[in-house]
Amino acid sequence: MLISHGARMSFDRFFRLASIPALLLCALFTFAAGAAQSASISLLRDADIEHGLNKLAAPVLRAAGLNANRVRILLVNDSSFNAFVVDSRTIFVHYGLILKVTSPEMLQAVIAHESAHITNGHLARRMQNLRSANSAAGLGVALAVLAAAAGGSEAAGGIAIGTQNSALRGFLAHTRAEESSADRSAADYLNRAGISPQGLVDLHRAFAGQEVLSTSSQDPYSRSHPLSRDRIRAAQAYLAAHGDRGQPNSEAQYWFARVRGKLSAFTRAPKWTLRRVREEQYKDVRLMREAAAYHRQRNLKKALRAMNGALAIRPSDPFYHEMKGQILIENRQWSAALAAYGKAVSLAPRDPLILTGYGRAQLAAGQPKAALKTMEKARAIDFRNTVLLRDMSLAYAKTGQRGLASLVTAERYALQGRLNDAGIHAKRAVALLPAGSPAARRAQDVLTAYEQAEKRKRRK
Repeated sequence: MLISHGARMSFDRFFRLASIPALLLCALFTFAAGAAQSASISLLRDADIEHGLNKLAAPVLRAAGLNANRVRILLVNDSSFNAFVVDSRTIFVHYGLILKVTSPEMLQAVIAHESAHITNGHLARRMQNLRSANSAAGLGVALAVLAAAAGGSEAAGGIAIGTQNSALRGFLAHTRAEESSADRSAADYLNRAGISPQGLVDLHRAFAGQEVLSTSSQDPYSRSHPLSRDRIRAAQAYLAAHGDRGQPNSEAQYWFARVRGKLSAFTRAPKWTLRRVREEQYKDVRLMREAAAYHRQRNLKKALRAMNGALAIRPSDPFYHEMKGQILIENRQWSAALAAYGKAVSLAPRDPLILTGYGRAQLAAGQPKAALKTMEKARAIDFRNTVLLRDMSLAYAKTGQRGLASLVTAERYALQGRLNDAGIHAKRAVALLPAGSPAARRAQDVLTAYEQAEKRKRRK
């Protein structure tokens, strides 16, 4: 479910947009340009899109010797062209990159290149640099990495530590030697996976000329991944020397179209979508895009007609059932939403984002005890989903568990970097929960983090 701010595709409701069923927008970490100015980097969480990205990434990751079940591809809510890694388990891709590349091979080339930075040990140099860093930027990235290593669903766990943009760029930047090494490895991975390395050539061509632009005019990818025509020539030379073992892959084409189609439907104006949707070659994707556009226009009848059309083509698709549930819940159709989400859960019982949506539907329908059971399952899989924590606090409150409601609220604020708010709720939780209980210890951990942050402030 893209969570939007008012509409879930599920983009969650941190800011009001037109309703979007399917992308869950969770605040991630904040990089400040200075003490007075900051800009947040957010993740777009959507079960359907993450599934599609992982489908596209899996053959590349396996060819790179990585575990495709452990390395996650997460979507950054940014329209610029960029991708990066900060640890060995997560590849971050800006949604703008996905909308700008024109083939699955180009997107898979990006994933292959970032995978190479993991397998070639380039992160080790960064970690060494980080260990010697005393800046807030170093601390912010370090905490994000630790959150990811702990298995947080959002990898950087919503941590909002003030950092300097220049320090961040330095941390993400690669040397030309690393870029050359990563390109060569990426081409090998693509060939081993049966994916055309031409995608790497096409990716570099898309950025030809960026280096002559001023830094402010360059895409972030150009700044963190130094580009040159030498890299295009090197990729072409690889193809000439090793050949192209890529084969057309209908499944990759489908998921690329679906991921881009959903992103486009929820990030571009509904009128634009409805004008262009007839160009979509896959009928179910076309209908899904229409459903998103009509939903955002608040036309429930047309949105459901299109969504039901997509389900008629793919009746066992859990993500389409989830999207239907989201459309219904945002239109206050509680019983129908529960049925749609229930079907989605029966088809994908361990998808934490689908479980999160189902729990929300149960809560909205006045079933807080059932909602808690569902949400607790989701959290066991996806520990740092801040939207889930918000819903859990409501469910705990409605079932009279005030201590646990305060605890998960404190944890949510801590993950979002709002330590003052976290401290207030952690104190309340410690007072309400049984002394020495696991929940009380969790509350004390948050309270300790708040107190340490306050001490650092006083020392400055």
